[in-house]
Amino acid sequence: MNIDLKEMTQLAAVFRDLFKGYHISRSEPECYAQLSSMQDQYRALFKALGFELVCDPRGFYYFVPEQIAPQVNKTAQRLALFTFILVEHLADQGRDPLSVLDGGSLGRDELPALLDKYRDLFLQAEVTTFEELEDKIIRRLTQLGFAEDSNGVYRFLPPMHRFLDVCLAVQHDRDLAASLHSSDLPLPAPVLAGDETEEADAPEGESEDDALARAMAEERAAQEMDA
Repeated sequence: MNIDLKEMTQLAAVFRDLFKGYHISRSEPECYAQLSSMQDQYRALFKALGFELVCDPRGFYYFVPEQIAPQVNKTAQRLALFTFILVEHLADQGRDPLSVLDGGSLGRDELPALLDKYRDLFLQAEVTTFEELEDKIIRRLTQLGFAEDSNGVYRFLPPMHRFLDVCLAVQHDRDLAASLHSSDLPLPAPVLAGDETEEADAPEGESEDDALARAMAEERAAQEMDA
């Protein structure tokens, strides 16, 4: 495939976000529009870097590493557990969990009661205070493109479906409640690219700028060989 890097005007921004585990949706209109219009070119370029660019038909893009660690990272576990808690909490209130987590919102003022109600579950995620709930879970949701913070109102974005899909699948199991209240974190969770540590550090020995430069150089070399 012939790739014209000059046409990929959002390449740096797109790569930087995806590399750090961010999920690009329509909330990032310029990056999302270019990914949608040049999907094949971006996929080919990123493949040279060792990442699979995934386009979910519900409207978001993310990276999946070719080499997936056998143990799911802690952030993904926390976000999965939080999603399960929200689904149970909303259902108990008579609210439709899907309508809330699929483009709906949750107020910051609802979090303290949520923490008190499910304190035993949050302990599994090493969350014991309101500050830890905001820092370890809510902040990560916004940093990774799963939600937006609008003056204390958290609006959930399409990438939340990655956790909702798992949640809805597990709900079919009548043993869900017993699993949730076990001493471990047994919940399945999607792998979040670029987030093997809580701070989403770059792979050891290579910065995101170096990685992007290497991928572009490899693509140019491939084009010269084909010429």
